Amino acid sequence: MPQMQLPMFPEGVTHITGELAFMKEDGQVTYFNGQMPVFVHDADDVRTFRMITSQFCVNGNAKQSEIARAFGVSLISVKRWVKVYREKGPAGFYAPRPRRGPAVLTAPVLECAQGLLDEGRSVTQVAQELGLKRDTLAKAVAAGRLHKAVKKRDEDDERAPAPASKSDRSAQDSTALMGMGASNIAERVAASVGELDEVAIEFKPSLDVPRAGVLLALPALLGSGLLCHAREYFHLPKGYYGLQSIFLLLAFMALARMKSVEALRYCAPGEWGKVLGLDRVPEVRTLRQKLALLSEAQAVQGWSAELCAQWMHADPQSTATLYIDGHVRVYHGRQTPLPKHYVARQKLCLRATADYWVNAMDGQPFMLVHPPVDPGLIKVLEHEIVPRLEREVPDQPSEEYLKANPLAHRFTLVFDREGYSPAFFLRMRKRRIACITYRKRCPEDWPGEEFQPREVELASGQRVVMHLAERGVLLGAKLWVREVRKRSEGGHQTAIVTTDYVSDLGGVACAMFARWSQENFFKYMREHYALDRLVDYQTEEIPATTKVVNPAHRKLDGQVRRQVAVLNRLQAKFGALNLAGDIEPTRVAEFQSEKAELQDQIDRLQGEVEQLKAKRKVTPRHLSFEELPEEAKFERLRVHSKHLIDTIKMIAYRAETAMAYVLRETMSRPDDARTLLRALYSTEADLLPDESNNILTVRLHHQANASTDAGLKHLCDELNSTETAFPGTNLRLIYELVSSQIRRDHEV
Repeated sequence: MPQMQLPMFPEGVTHITGELAFMKEDGQVTYFNGQMPVFVHDADDVRTFRMITSQFCVNGNAKQSEIARAFGVSLISVKRWVKVYREKGPAGFYAPRPRRGPAVLTAPVLECAQGLLDEGRSVTQVAQELGLKRDTLAKAVAAGRLHKAVKKRDEDDERAPAPASKSDRSAQDSTALMGMGASNIAERVAASVGELDEVAIEFKPSLDVPRAGVLLALPALLGSGLLCHAREYFHLPKGYYGLQSIFLLLAFMALARMKSVEALRYCAPGEWGKVLGLDRVPEVRTLRQKLALLSEAQAVQGWSAELCAQWMHADPQSTATLYIDGHVRVYHGRQTPLPKHYVARQKLCLRATADYWVNAMDGQPFMLVHPPVDPGLIKVLEHEIVPRLEREVPDQPSEEYLKANPLAHRFTLVFDREGYSPAFFLRMRKRRIACITYRKRCPEDWPGEEFQPREVELASGQRVVMHLAERGVLLGAKLWVREVRKRSEGGHQTAIVTTDYVSDLGGVACAMFARWSQENFFKYMREHYALDRLVDYQTEEIPATTKVVNPAHRKLDGQVRRQVAVLNRLQAKFGALNLAGDIEPTRVAEFQSEKAELQDQIDRLQGEVEQLKAKRKVTPRHLSFEELPEEAKFERLRVHSKHLIDTIKMIAYRAETAMAYVLRETMSRPDDARTLLRALYSTEADLLPDESNNILTVRLHHQANASTDAGLKHLCDELNSTETAFPGTNLRLIYELVSSQIRRDHEV
């Protein structure tokens, strides 16, 4: 039998994997598989670099994290390149950026419009004469396809106007004729009479714009799908504010940690408008009207499902193991008597609703489900979540592979003890879906010699040593499962059961104990994104056929549990009674009397428990909603606006996570990346548009120290490489730190 040879590499290479490496020399990058060079390109050929590295990932030669680590690029960039390769192949890296051809503004129309503009006519006048929409011409002017007539200036006015300071803008906004900051009079009048589809985006030079730092997140928001498919599912009637502006405003508000729509009442509307390229943002009443129009049930659900499928296909590796858990949202209002839920974080039973979330191992959210009435984790999983996952999870094994490998599975679901059910495990096993959860009613501890130390790699990449043991266990009478136990240093044993028969012992333990990432996600979203906040205060009726828990059954079940708890304590006390020491006749009599009294109490309680159990057995556990007694009926909180806002918050969280990955590459304290981002989103910045070069410069102020500035510069470089244009314009965003000389020039 020939001996396997280890790959040998030339001297000076940088390893990507154990079998793949690269070398930079003489202005070229050469990739090696052992001694054999497999590809060469120029060091400054960025397109070919992105193509070949994404090809390595798609072909399985290297992981995305290995490419990011070897070349010092961000993981989100590698994911973006892999997506391009999967969708368009190698040609996608060399194809010119697609541009839509003219639909209305054909070459003759443009020539005629330009002639009228050269005569000094306004955009509105030209639009009326040519029978075009005013905002169509305005967008063409903003894109540089048309040019307004240049007014002659005096010699003293040759220099371009200086950027407006915050004080100047405040004074101008306060004197606007149509309300605070509403200075765009012509377009607002046109919108009021139905002659404007939406106002054109126009940025003006401005210094120290509050919260303009949130524009740093725009490339990540767009990359996470904020505006993807939005116009396919949502439509707004003609008006001043367009769909893109509303979506951007909601996402920026989430990143700026504005807890509710009402928070806009206490912000200068003109300053927020400068961030969006508007004269001002909508009033709270107007924004709520827009939300009501956008919150149509089918549109919100369709858009959310489209984004979920997009996220899964962009990162198929993260869909192999999915985490499902319910989030209890406490309701303190009085409009409807919602059923009570146990709130673990407060250790109380409170009126609340439950949402169910699906997350990746690192906490990234994929989808959420708002059931009209909470039926429990198992029913939501089986009837709503699993059917969608079977359709949408990418890279599932084929039916031929599953038939040839009876132990294989499509993907793995991880949940807490609420989902523990051998019957449910068996039904999922028949659908070739693996489950991992904690075991209920765990028997006695296993002997210590069964546990062996194993090195396990966590989701974060950190390696830890766990003491693990494994046995095969028969649950019920039909299902064999793997029981994995972890023993802590104090001797406590945590039992896990799984129908994943192919993963190694450490992989099962890592998957189960990574549930903290989803719990941390809920905690972070509650604290920073106001996940529990009501979006509107409306209620809606529950369908009559919806199954709900029978209040009578719930009451009997509670009585049985209380009585059984008392009975168990009495039986334990009875079993602990014994005679010790000298036995005297009087002590024997007292002992027998106490035993007899306890026995009478036990017999009486056993009879009561049997009667309660008999009543519970004949009482139906569930009823349809129309069968509920009138005093037990309730309405549910309206969820469509909540679903829309929660989806936008998911996008904002994913965008923030992508930016945190970039920041951590240069930070000595990586855990502070999100703290720094929260500060950046609320910081002031200068907005300097350059229409002649189609550039919008976002100049940020220096941060607390030099190391933070270094991380911010690295983030700006990564964002600039995306060449993102502000939606609705052709202005490419450039991010930079302001220099003292530039600042003095602007102030002069």
